[in-house]
Amino acid sequence: MAHQPSLPADEIDTGRRHALRCMAWAGTGLVWSVAGGVPLTAGLIGGGAQAAPVHPGLTFAQISDSHVGFDKPANPDALATLREAVSGVRSLPTKPAFVIHTGDISHLSRDEQFDAADQALKELGVPVFFVPGEHDVLDDGMGAAYLARYGKGPNGKALGAGWYSFDHGGVHFVALVNVVNLKGGGLGNLGEDQLAWLADDLRALSASTPVVVFAHIPLWTVYPEWGWGTDDGARALSLLARFGSVTVLNGHIHQILQKVEGNVAFHTARSTAFPQPSPGSAPSPGPMKLPADKLRGALGVTTVTYRAKAGPLAVVDATLG
Repeated sequence: MAHQPSLPADEIDTGRRHALRCMAWAGTGLVWSVAGGVPLTAGLIGGGAQAAPVHPGLTFAQISDSHVGFDKPANPDALATLREAVSGVRSLPTKPAFVIHTGDISHLSRDEQFDAADQALKELGVPVFFVPGEHDVLDDGMGAAYLARYGKGPNGKALGAGWYSFDHGGVHFVALVNVVNLKGGGLGNLGEDQLAWLADDLRALSASTPVVVFAHIPLWTVYPEWGWGTDDGARALSLLARFGSVTVLNGHIHQILQKVEGNVAFHTARSTAFPQPSPGSAPSPGPMKLPADKLRGALGVTTVTYRAKAGPLAVVDATLG
């Protein structure tokens, strides 16, 4: 049965209790949806949900933080675990319409790493939409290699550092880039041009349109001491305040973390490469080595399903284990 661990009480001071409130940590996986601002969860057993199944509607999957090229003790073969994640997506009972990858495709922005990731992701057999992670823009700080491969977005309409939007199945998807021109401590940054574009992109939408936003670094402040947040994320969220259903999907922190704030459900995904420590539980973030038989239980993928006129989006996390 799924285990929901909590941070040790002696590791959480008053300030961190404030910062971590409204979060839900997950173990081997969970199913959750939001009704009236209240998160409803159920554990996963052997990849199957304990709750009543969600009837197929628009289903898509999220993969994040593949770090192809990483080969340190925390995971000597990150490409192999990405391939396992791809296999897991291919075996889903409902084939996803597409997959989003929320960044850090590569570990060092090298062509051979992008090439290897591309070959693995082609096996998904469905379109893949990308946003960059900070590890994907190491070549020149602006992500020239990333943009050359992935920067056009659907229909070749990506702008700036690679942001874009598209519509599918009654849902409006917005891909944001917050890994260029990072702020102090490594906080993400959207910038004035992208925020102006976002305001214009959302302007014509009805407030009843479900919106899914995806970026690499969380748009809300998870733990600023580690750069786990976006400096101007609140400005983007203010533009989304009028919508009745907003789901924000991120990567970067390599663990499941959830928060519901008003109409917005935030969800960060596991990595397919290696876990990181929970906020403040170590001197700094970074690859966390687990026993070999525990690694795949800390890696995984996310699936999201939307049914028109049937309430909020349902999110399912499952591990490679």
